[in-house]
Amino acid sequence: MLNQSETYTVNENASLLDFLAIHYPQSSKTSLKKMISHGSIGVNGKIIKNPAALVRKGEEISYRRHVIVARQNAPFRLVFEDEWIIVIDKPAGLLTYGEKGSSGSSAYKELKEYLSTTSKSRAELFVVHRLDREVSGLLMFAKSEEIQEKLKENWQEFTKKYLALAEGSLKNKTGVFKSWLSDGPDYKVRSGPQRDGAKYAETSYQVVKVVENYTLLELQLVTGRKNQIRVHLADIGHPVVGDRRYGADAKYERRIRLHGCYLKIQHPKTSEWHEFRIELPRGFLVLHPEHEKYK
Repeated sequence: MLNQSETYTVNENASLLDFLAIHYPQSSKTSLKKMISHGSIGVNGKIIKNPAALVRKGEEISYRRHVIVARQNAPFRLVFEDEWIIVIDKPAGLLTYGEKGSSGSSAYKELKEYLSTTSKSRAELFVVHRLDREVSGLLMFAKSEEIQEKLKENWQEFTKKYLALAEGSLKNKTGVFKSWLSDGPDYKVRSGPQRDGAKYAETSYQVVKVVENYTLLELQLVTGRKNQIRVHLADIGHPVVGDRRYGADAKYERRIRLHGCYLKIQHPKTSEWHEFRIELPRGFLVLHPEHEKYK
């Protein structure tokens, strides 16, 4: 556990609950009362557990937030965890969430099992967004249905960036892809004209560097459609390395070189902005067909 404190000075007399409601407008009165009753609120250094307690002008109010930053023996790297959300570094080769009734593994299943063995209370976990099985990177889960809904409601407002190794060399160093995406009968996503069922998709990109006959790109999702980056790069003749589904060279059989490297969100409970960054996984830029494995 890591204790992170936020401190405020009272400008006019008020109840502790009313004071907190001003500084945490996104939190419900019920949530604020829990913060107080759990001993997270101090007045001039003394823990106060009564929501109706009077706080006076000039007093200092502190909120001590408990953040879990590094559990031991996790099935994959935990990037961030607190009372409401958890962010992991999902490895390639692992589903985000298995199909109903599936006996196979998934990030959701492994993380929930892990939390159930390390938490004193019942472990709850809710999917916020997904990464394709072959894609690695930042993946966020909520610890309650309320938090899940808040994150989903605002997901389009958050910043999501990916690194992709694309085949060939792009003509322009920066640009924007725009198209309408539809699911085909073969379950592949395709760009096409605007029509019923098609969803608008937009991705911006910039070249990071050239690696032999490949190009490392940083891409930002303006929208968040299924297979969006994969389809947009295939559309211009530069599919993601290893993405045989969308026309990449078949000599790379398994791992797709697409990695969720950056996520910026507004915390659904505290309203603070959080930025998460992770490096490329080992072997991402190493292209040897005989070594093509999930790592």
